[in-house]
Amino acid sequence: MISVLCCCANGSGTSLLMSMALEKAIKAQGYTQIEKIKHGSVNEAKNIAVNYDIVFCPKDFTELFAEAAEKGVRIIGLNNVMSDSEMTEKLAECEMELK
Repeated sequence: MISVLCCCANGSGTSLLMSMALEKAIKAQGYTQIEKIKHGSVNEAKNIAVNYDIVFCPKDFTELFAEAAEKGVRIIGLNNVMSDSEMTEKLAECEMELK
């Protein structure tokens, strides 16, 4: 099963909205392999990212997850963190078995 972490600067509003958009995308695309979704701040996420398969964050923060990426975590930067369509597109491109 796949676990996903959504993060933003402070870990309150935006990351919660990202996780909600992710849940919509999962349902719309019929993804059954994603079992765990967590949201939080970038500072928290940097420390726990290696425990997840995918990390969603604003595009400007992707370089903060270089260590996790080296360990195989898929780091996905979003241009518009509120875009359901971008979330859906990025999930489809992540080259993981999600169904």
